[in-house]
Amino acid sequence: MKPAPFEYFAPTDISEALDLLARYSDEAKILAGGQSLMPLMNMRLARPHVLVDINRLTALSHISLGTDGALAIGALTRQRAIERASLVQTHYPLLAAVMPALGHFQIRNRGTIGGSIVHADPAAELPAVCLALEAEFVLRSAVGQRTVKAADFFRTYLTTAIEPVEMLVDVRFPPWQAQWRWGFQEICRREGDFALVGAVAVLQLDDDAMCRAARLTMFGVGGTPVRPQRAEDMLSGQRLDARVLDQLAHVVAAELEPDSDIHASAEYRREVGGVVARRAVAMAIENAGRRNER
Repeated sequence: MKPAPFEYFAPTDISEALDLLARYSDEAKILAGGQSLMPLMNMRLARPHVLVDINRLTALSHISLGTDGALAIGALTRQRAIERASLVQTHYPLLAAVMPALGHFQIRNRGTIGGSIVHADPAAELPAVCLALEAEFVLRSAVGQRTVKAADFFRTYLTTAIEPVEMLVDVRFPPWQAQWRWGFQEICRREGDFALVGAVAVLQLDDDAMCRAARLTMFGVGGTPVRPQRAEDMLSGQRLDARVLDQLAHVVAAELEPDSDIHASAEYRREVGGVVARRAVAMAIENAGRRNER
């Protein structure tokens, strides 16, 4: 397995990389971690004429917290660096908890946050987390910069709003609120595999488990991560007891419209989606209980 012939560039600053994208447009592909692109090229499922290797762009590798508590992560930041960052563990516990689920540590050593987001595999965890947390993506080209919300970024299978001449440079998460509680669950065939079905729950709970607001994101159930609106609306304003959680599983299963593939049938994903959503919300409630015990 060898890739088709291509021209290789290794720019040393962002402007040089953007000029290359402007010159070659959709003939070019960006190489960051390469954990998805290189296998596709080796199997000749992707045949870029030009490869723009951005690994020398150290300005794109950073983790910083703003004065308002917003978290900014450079697109070239390795997933393993995010997993280990004390700043993330302290100020963004959901993101820190999800990172170990991204493949195996060898993959996370090379894989980047930007690469996973732009590749937009519908079974990947990071796009779903970004949607649940209402993250924003900073896209830059040779002629300007724009910011796109996660809800507007993912279009369909492996397709996003990014243009061929643009590069993702920053991922920005809004400030983590003290009243947020989170849960994360996924079903995989083996540890490190892409999820067959997964769920991310972010809830605002008061001390007696009354839900003031809910965000629920499902992944592995369609062309993009999805937020089942009826399920979110059902949780808001409810005391989240066992009856409500059972009802949630049915609502999510009815709302999902997954596809069948070689890994799982649509019926399986729909049924298991409801179960995984229930577990993610239950985990958020459990996390709230642990906080109240401290």
